[in-house]
Amino acid sequence: MTLAKPARYAVYAALVLIYILLRYWNLTASCLWFDEIFSIHAAEHSWDSILGFVAQDLIHPPLFYVLLKVWLLIGGDGLLWVRVFPVVFAVLALVPFFLLCRELKLRFGAIALALLIFAVNGSLIKYSQEVRMYAPLLCFSLFSIWLFVRFLSSGKGIVLLALVNIAMVYTHYFGWLVIICELTAIALINRERFLKTGLMTAGVFAAFVPWIVLILKAAPAGEKFAQNIGWMQRPGPIMLFQFILNLFEPLYYKASSAEFASNYLVSLPLLVLIIFAGVYYYKRSGPSEPGDKQNIYLLVVFIALPVLIAFIASWILPYSAWGTRHLIVVFVPFILLIALVLDKLEVASIKIWAAAAFAAFSIIAFGVQLTHGTQQYIWCGWEVLAKDVETAQPGTGSTGPARVYVFEDLTAYHFWFALRKDEGKFEVGKLQGLEKIKEDTAFFLPRGFDGVRKVNINDLEGDKFRIAFRAEKWDLLGSPLYDLISRGYKLGEPRVFEAGKDKAFLVAVEKEK
Repeated sequence: MTLAKPARYAVYAALVLIYILLRYWNLTASCLWFDEIFSIHAAEHSWDSILGFVAQDLIHPPLFYVLLKVWLLIGGDGLLWVRVFPVVFAVLALVPFFLLCRELKLRFGAIALALLIFAVNGSLIKYSQEVRMYAPLLCFSLFSIWLFVRFLSSGKGIVLLALVNIAMVYTHYFGWLVIICELTAIALINRERFLKTGLMTAGVFAAFVPWIVLILKAAPAGEKFAQNIGWMQRPGPIMLFQFILNLFEPLYYKASSAEFASNYLVSLPLLVLIIFAGVYYYKRSGPSEPGDKQNIYLLVVFIALPVLIAFIASWILPYSAWGTRHLIVVFVPFILLIALVLDKLEVASIKIWAAAAFAAFSIIAFGVQLTHGTQQYIWCGWEVLAKDVETAQPGTGSTGPARVYVFEDLTAYHFWFALRKDEGKFEVGKLQGLEKIKEDTAFFLPRGFDGVRKVNINDLEGDKFRIAFRAEKWDLLGSPLYDLISRGYKLGEPRVFEAGKDKAFLVAVEKEK
């Protein structure tokens, strides 16, 4: 049965509404985390210093931070306002999504199913709420793929494609993988237009050269990327399998290392369904319509090539570059491929059951998320405890700033960010020289940032200060408490923030007379 146009538009409207609502769902349920803090910190730099600061970070181009700066100038740095920024790009991504579906000449059933999977995908919801460059990367990559497919069929729009691609690679380096896919696809499908595509790519590269020069000037001597990505794991079979599940899993995403990688009760049945549909389509589908094979080839190129390049690069380069967030550019091509294959199955009942299965498992996943509740994360504790520092009486015993000493870069950056607007009133220092304090090397203070003073434990200043640290329990015989007690300090009553097995502690410390 074919739906009338008003009914189709009603289905699209309902799915778009679901898409938008899910990206606002729990938008401010959790605090800003380390990388989001860096985003705002970078965007708060002056116009003449923002590019230099971002260049020192090495691993991301500057466009996202520049756009975020404009956003902050418009509405400030409130949690809701800054979290809406990536949501805007996620919603805007619907425009090239529909245009790409039209360019691929997908039927209503395929578009509706693809939109459903797109709307409920857990990873895409996560990255549309995170104040990072991944939602803009998704948006620009979809505009790029749509414009490329249009150029492939009509030969028009190469200048607009070049401009979008410049924005894309200035948003994230993985945007170059999309351009590599475009060069590959044009070579396989329409070599007559390869020269124009090559010239377009050369133009994009020429526009990117100033940033390369700035990066080379800002790069420190020695191991340039060890601090940034040296902690990242090289992908193996398990990580690759988890990534495949991320491509279609509804609602769920792994927000911290303590959580499960997937909601397997939902993701595994859907994986079986996708595999069955793919095998069935390959073995038993009827005659293909004009353009079907080309669409499949195109989508496979935009899926497989970035994954393959990232996988190989992560093994042959000194450090891994693998990450679900980096490969966000392959999500929609994969979703479109699933929808196209399911829609082309010759047995109508299979198509209906497949669509119903995705809808049903999405509802189940939503129910699981509702019962799961909002998780407390340890990094949110530092923001809460910093408010205690702001409202308490200064404890330095002098006319200088109230000092808070911490023991990890993660804690230091969060505390500094929470207190940054009271510069001069508070001072955050990182105590070093305690061998039993282990840090997560994935978090580090930005290069070119001097807002946190590093102090050796033997060079403590002031008779009164506060310390903030995380541990599983309050242990007077463990670090850092014993280190201070043994140096003649007494401890006050701790303020405690609980987050799972970890606890965040804030405690006043005073030199014994």
